[in-house]
Amino acid sequence: MGFKSTVWFQTFTHQHGLLADIIGQLEASGIELAALHMNDFPTGAGIIFLDQDSKLAEVQEAMDAFSFYSDTRIIAVSVGRLASTSTWALLRSGAAEVFAWFEVEKPVQIVASRLAYWAVLEEKVVDLQQRLVGRSKCWINTLRQLVDMSLSNCQVLIMGESGTGKELVAQEIHRLDPRPNKRDCVVVDCTNLIPGLSGSELFGHEKGAFTNAISTRDGALALAHEGTLFLDELGELPLPLQAELLRALQEGTYKRVGSNTWRQASFRLVSATNRDLAEEVRKGRFRQDLYYRISGWTCQLPPLRERKEDIVVLAEHFFRERHHIQQPVDRQVYDFLLLRDYPGNVRELQQLINRIANKHLGEGPITLGDIPRSDWPDFAGFGTNEGPGTPELEIGVTSLLYRGLGLKEIKDQVTEIAKKVAITHENGNLKLAAHRLGCSERILQMHRRSGEVVS
Repeated sequence: MGFKSTVWFQTFTHQHGLLADIIGQLEASGIELAALHMNDFPTGAGIIFLDQDSKLAEVQEAMDAFSFYSDTRIIAVSVGRLASTSTWALLRSGAAEVFAWFEVEKPVQIVASRLAYWAVLEEKVVDLQQRLVGRSKCWINTLRQLVDMSLSNCQVLIMGESGTGKELVAQEIHRLDPRPNKRDCVVVDCTNLIPGLSGSELFGHEKGAFTNAISTRDGALALAHEGTLFLDELGELPLPLQAELLRALQEGTYKRVGSNTWRQASFRLVSATNRDLAEEVRKGRFRQDLYYRISGWTCQLPPLRERKEDIVVLAEHFFRERHHIQQPVDRQVYDFLLLRDYPGNVRELQQLINRIANKHLGEGPITLGDIPRSDWPDFAGFGTNEGPGTPELEIGVTSLLYRGLGLKEIKDQVTEIAKKVAITHENGNLKLAAHRLGCSERILQMHRRSGEVVS
């Protein structure tokens, strides 16, 4: 079967006879099952059993709770007929697979094949984390998608802000590509293509095709034959070249500049852009037919602000692997890194770590003194009576006073607002929000359970 771990399960059905039959079939196939009890933490793959009479809201609430654990993968199995609206609702809540047991052929094989594939996928994700560092749930999900894309044979479009690691991801897609005897990954930065010569960069040229063409030259398509062509910042490609690239992708043929001979090239195309190509299509700056051709599978890389829990992990990686610094890092340095914004994403964090590492001397720990003055926070207004936001805060408190609230009620309202703002700012990450507020994570957990914040 290829899957050895125990699979947890939770039931939301009262059809105990049918459920016992299903569990018996799964265990007979070699799948070891363990019931998930109250206060248990799910790890790895699991199965949720339900039926058409199950309260969908309760099932979704449980799945939302499970979604906090990055390694959880859920199969939702209905012991009866399931409406398509319920299926979509379960998928939106995080189920990786949904089906009705008695309405499909070979249901045991469906479960076994998913579990076996996920086991292989998780092994590859662990390997990827050595180079594409991060432990946050959104990053783990991105790595899983990356593995899925790599094992397929489709064209891939990587989208994301500058500094999110698009080229690194493209290189990993090529590395994981299972094609036997695949050749190199050829990188073309479309922002560096020179007008008039860009056709030569992609398609090559013949001797004498233009001034200074003193010899015949292969272009990127020829060099990527039987390998991977990575077009970085594809949104910068001029429209005339977009048409030529589309023809090459559709027909697998191209002409060198200055040649009338059609040549063949077979390669996998991986593209990347920080532009919204769908919007570029609407504005007429990018060909719609090319957009559909290159986006067989689209991967959106998350910005660093959506994976802040990875900041410390990334910083440790850069200190250790890039600068060979094994000394401990003072907690206040990590506080500084966590509370800072990174519009340049991981690249900006890496450059900051480079500056700190280059300033650090000796064998002692890395401290706040190693942070260059140019990177210090803006202390304007700190420690004064006219701190940022003071007038707005006074207006809010005045309004509460006029409404008849006393000191305790005002304090309670401001406290709850602070909790809500911190949780929202940290994208629902209670650990980071608690760190920002200087309180325990349990306080925010109680706040979330109260229903005042829905993340």
